[in-house]
Amino acid sequence: MEIMRMCIACRQMKDKREMLRIVKDKENNIFIDKTGKKNGRGAYICRDIDCLSKLKKQKLLNKAFKINIGEEVYKSIEEEILG
Repeated sequence: MEIMRMCIACRQMKDKREMLRIVKDKENNIFIDKTGKKNGRGAYICRDIDCLSKLKKQKLLNKAFKINIGEEVYKSIEEEILG
């Protein structure tokens, strides 16, 4: 059975293993969760260039986590998706 999650950029439901999970922990640290098991609030994004550009352009993580997120976080997500 696959576990479905919604991409915060394109709003499509996909298997969570196909997506990249970004986590905000209790100390408001934002990081990429490669295991999918870290504690904290998670947001998912497709590993897709269109979703990445929408994420960056609209600052969707700021909205998802309700805090201001630095450019370096978006940069690390870009590096993870683009390889």
